[in-house]
Amino acid sequence: MAARQLWFRSRAAWAFIALRYVPVLAILNTGWEIAQLPLYTLWEKGSLPSIAYAVLHCTLGDVAIGTLALVFALIATRAGSVPSWSLRKVGLIAVIAAVGYTVFSEWLNTVARAGWEYSALMPVMRFLGLEIGLSPLLQWVVIPPLALWLAKVAPCARNAPSPRA
Repeated sequence: MAARQLWFRSRAAWAFIALRYVPVLAILNTGWEIAQLPLYTLWEKGSLPSIAYAVLHCTLGDVAIGTLALVFALIATRAGSVPSWSLRKVGLIAVIAAVGYTVFSEWLNTVARAGWEYSALMPVMRFLGLEIGLSPLLQWVVIPPLALWLAKVAPCARNAPSPRA
């Protein structure tokens, strides 16, 4: 009986993450960041260079969060080779990890550090006495599973196997 190969020892898994998941994640998060700009006061008060910097900075942070959430999900599911990944399980755990981090990050940046503010257009959710923007929470409910699915069906990535649904 052959030993099961763990994902982190697989070149195919790293190729899937780097060549399929991360690029899709970056594109989706860039679009989301641009679309949600009016939900922050930066949209009204910021200069064009500061807005462009914020989009770039936030997108890079989103890629880091999304990639780390995927890695956490792969560890939590004890994933094997790429074709054996359960996208539903991996996606759900990645969402939970990313949403958990986002609750902390939104509190840190809107309350503790006051680094950014929501505009009157941002719908908020009350959570443990805090007001958390709904858009950043939805970002992490929508994008990780969508990025996984799109990475799976992407015809353009070379030599990177797809996980199962």
